[in-house]
Amino acid sequence: MSFGAQDKVFLSALQPNTAVSTYAVPSEIQLEGKGGNLSDEMTRAKRVQQQVAMRLAEKTSTLSRQNGSATHYTSSEHGGSSTMKYQTFNPGFSSKSYVYTASRPVMVSGSPTCTQPPDLSCRINNRNNRMSMGSMSGMSSGSQGNLMMMQQHRQTTLPRTMSIKSMHSVGKGMDIYDGQMDMTGSMGNLSRINNMDMATAVRYLSETDAELQVLGAAFIQHECYNDTEAKKEVHRCNGIPELVRLFNSENQEVARYATGATRNLIYENMDNKVALIEGGGIPQLIEALKVNDDELRKNITGILWNLSSKDNLKEKLAKETLGELTERILIPLSGSGDYEVIQQSPSEVDIFYNTTGCLRNLSSVNEKTRRQMRETNGLVDALVGYIQASLQDGKVEEKGVENAVCVMRNLSYQLYSEIPPSAMLRLEGPTRGQDTSRSEAIGCFTPQSKKVKNKMNQDLVTFTEVARVPKGLEWLWHPQVVGLYNRVLQGCEFNFTTREAAAGALQNITAGDKRWAGVLSRVALEQERMLPVMLDKLRTNNDLELRSLTGFLRNLSRHAKDKNAMATKTVNNLVDKLPVDGQQKEPSSDVVVNICGALNNMVTCSAVAARDITFFDGLQKLVAIKNSNDSSPGKLKAAKAAATVLCNMFQYKKLHKDYKQMVCIIDFIKITV
Repeated sequence: MSFGAQDKVFLSALQPNTAVSTYAVPSEIQLEGKGGNLSDEMTRAKRVQQQVAMRLAEKTSTLSRQNGSATHYTSSEHGGSSTMKYQTFNPGFSSKSYVYTASRPVMVSGSPTCTQPPDLSCRINNRNNRMSMGSMSGMSSGSQGNLMMMQQHRQTTLPRTMSIKSMHSVGKGMDIYDGQMDMTGSMGNLSRINNMDMATAVRYLSETDAELQVLGAAFIQHECYNDTEAKKEVHRCNGIPELVRLFNSENQEVARYATGATRNLIYENMDNKVALIEGGGIPQLIEALKVNDDELRKNITGILWNLSSKDNLKEKLAKETLGELTERILIPLSGSGDYEVIQQSPSEVDIFYNTTGCLRNLSSVNEKTRRQMRETNGLVDALVGYIQASLQDGKVEEKGVENAVCVMRNLSYQLYSEIPPSAMLRLEGPTRGQDTSRSEAIGCFTPQSKKVKNKMNQDLVTFTEVARVPKGLEWLWHPQVVGLYNRVLQGCEFNFTTREAAAGALQNITAGDKRWAGVLSRVALEQERMLPVMLDKLRTNNDLELRSLTGFLRNLSRHAKDKNAMATKTVNNLVDKLPVDGQQKEPSSDVVVNICGALNNMVTCSAVAARDITFFDGLQKLVAIKNSNDSSPGKLKAAKAAATVLCNMFQYKKLHKDYKQMVCIIDFIKITV
C-alpha cells in the first residue's frame, strides 16, 4: 500500500534533522549520583587515626608544621565513585579550598582528590612532587600560639595550597557551588600579619622577595574566596597582571600561589576573566603547564576549565590551548601514546578531570571549534583509549569517563555535514553505494533472497570504507565505536550523565539520511544486538536520558530492515512511556516526539506496528496527546507528531474495526481532514 499522500504531513511533524541528533549544550540542571563504596569508610577511618597520631606528635613538639610537611591528607567529596553530585552536561570548573596554617585554615584554590593517605615518611620524602592537603575532619581553631608562626612570615613560609571543595561552572558559564559547608569566613586572627590589606598584598606581588610574593598571593586567595568586593579591589589595584607575571616564576611555590589566587579571582567575575586574558594570561598558563608539578597543573587546568564556561572565550581558548593540553595532559594521563595503562596519582586524577572538563566545554561552542578538536593530533585517540581502559578496569562510573564520553558525543554532533569531504566521499562511495542500493528493500519490504541476505551480512563484517584499526577522528564514525558506546551503556550503573552521553553519541552517528548512518544503525541492531539493551534502559525516569535513548531508537526504527520484527519487540515499551494525556509534564515533549517518530517509522511500513499500538492502549494515548489543546511550542510539536502516527494508522482499513473498539472513529476522520 502507498503512503505517498501522508509524506508531507509526516515530515512536517517529524523533520529528520531536528530531533534526531543531540548536542550537549550547557544546562542548569543538577542531579545527584548514587552509590559509594567500602573504601570510602576505610579511608576515613585511616585518616582519623593518622590525624590523632599527628596531634599527639604536635603536642610533644616532635613535628613542625612548616611548608613541605605531611600533616594533612586528602578529603574527597566523591571517593572516586558516583556519589559526588553530577552537574550538567558541560560544567566549567573552579575550586576553592582551605590552606592550613599552623592551626587555622586559610582559603585558597584547588580541586578535590580521592585516595587513601600514603605512608607518612613517603609523604615527606615526595613533598616536591605531591601536594599537602587538609582533611575536612581535621579543621579546628587550634591553639592561638601557633599563629606566631604566620606573624613571623619572614622566618617561615606558608604551606602550599590544598584542595577540599569544588566549584562547577554550568549553564552559560554560571558558577554553582558544590560544597557541603559554609567557608565564607574571614582571616580572623591572621589579619594581624602586619595588618595587611589588599593594596599591600598586591604590592608584595611586585617585590623581589619570593616569601613576600607568596604571602601576598596567599592573602589574595583567601580574601577573594566568596568575596566579590575583594575581587573588585584586586582588579582596581591592577593585581591580575602582577599575578600573571608570577605564573612562570623560578620559585615554584610562588607560581603555585599565583595561579591559586587567580583561580579564586576569576570565579564568578567576568571582568577578572577578561583582565586575565587581556593581560596575556593564557600564553603564560600554557607555558607554566610545561613544568612537571602536579599542584601547579591542578591550578592551571582549573583556571582553564573555569574560563571555558564562557561561550565568548571558548574559541580563543581552543585556539591557544588545545595542542598543549592534549600533548602534555590528555595523552600522558589517558594511557595513550607510550603509556599502555592508566596509572594516575590522586593529583593526576584531578588534573585529568579538569582538562577533560575544559574540553567538554570547548566542544560545545561551534562548528569551527569542533572541527579543530577533531583534527587535533591524538585528542580523539586519547579519549577513546581512556574510555576503553576505564571499562576494562571497572572505572566507568568516574567523572573523567563522563567528561570523555560527553566530548565524544559533542564531536559527533552534525558529524556527516562537518567531516572532511574526502572522508564523506569514502563513506558514500559510488561503487559500493550502487551495489548497496540494488540490495536494499523495495518500498517497505525486506528482500527475501538468500543472496541478498548474505551480501548484507557480509557488509557488516567487511567495511572497505574505513580502516581495520581506526585512528584519529575516524573513531567518531567507525563501526567499532558503536561497540564502545554499547559497553558504556551496559557497564555504567549509577552515572546517568555518562549513559545519556553514550546514547546521545549513538543518536548522532545514526541520524539523518546518509548511507553511513544506516550502516551504523545495522551494526547496532544486528552485530552489537543493542535493541534489548536500549529497551532495558528505557525504564529510567530521567528525562534527559530518555531523550537520547528514544532519539537513538527513533533512528534505529528508521534504518531497520525488518520493521515487523522491530515493531513486535519495541512497540509495547515505547507506548508504555507515552503520557496518558497531553497535560502531563513528564516525559518531556522531546521524548514524546521521539517516541511518536519511532512508532511512525514502523507504522508506515508495518501493519503489525499499528495493530500492536492499538493492543497496548497506545491509541487512546495518541488521541489524548493530539487533542491536548496546549499552545506551547513543545506540546504543539508533540500533538502534530501524535496526529501523524494516527493518520498513518488510519491507512490500514482492515484495522478500523479494532480502532472503533478503542476510540471513536470520528477522531480518525477529523485527523485525515
